[in-house]
Amino acid sequence: MTFLMRFCAAVVNVLCLPLHLMEAVGLYQIYKRIFPICLYRISINYNKKMHDKKKELFRCLSEFKKPGGQLTLLEIGCGTGANFEFYPPGCKVICTDPNPHFQKYLKRCMDDNSHLNYERFVVASGEDMGSVEDDSVDAVVCTLVLCSVNNIAQTLREAHRILRPGGAFFFIEHVVAEPSTWAYFFQHVLQPLWYYFGDGCEVTRETWKHLEAAGFSELKMRHIEAPLIFVIKPHIVGYAVK
Repeated sequence: MTFLMRFCAAVVNVLCLPLHLMEAVGLYQIYKRIFPICLYRISINYNKKMHDKKKELFRCLSEFKKPGGQLTLLEIGCGTGANFEFYPPGCKVICTDPNPHFQKYLKRCMDDNSHLNYERFVVASGEDMGSVEDDSVDAVVCTLVLCSVNNIAQTLREAHRILRPGGAFFFIEHVVAEPSTWAYFFQHVLQPLWYYFGDGCEVTRETWKHLEAAGFSELKMRHIEAPLIFVIKPHIVGYAVK
């Protein structure tokens, strides 16, 4: 099965040669302008299917508010703001994303979620959020982002840095399937094509291992099977406390 998987992945990789060339000459940047439109529509469907899971996870956010203060939350890779409806009223939100073309959709989502206090939008990658001060936020949220960052460990170090002591990192991420499954097989076969469709997304990552090694004082994490297409069905959900 391993040989067949590698052979099929190589075939798909060859078929993706035009996409590789587009990226090499910079034409793939055009898709980055279109991707927010695609993600906006995908996020609506994802939220419908994952509504209960998100609601259950984010109801814990208020527990990390400083006594007598306002909950300050930073979202890494906020995209179109698909998580905003789940945040508690009065929450102050700082949004970051490396793609500036999301800002138009983000503003639309903020207008639809007037229960939040929108502080600012920062164009930044998860690996480098230098404009955000150390120990400055109560919670960091990261959903479907660690699949596409260049360096998971560095992104987690940045999240840990900006969290105040006792703050929490909340996550929902799709991960690689069990090696004995057909989902695992097709994840590896389709990865070269999925990378371009998902703007750098990788479905073969063992993200939970990075979370376990990130140095948080407490990690609450579950592996679940999300009600989604088999390629992104395996998920991890939970939060880690600084």
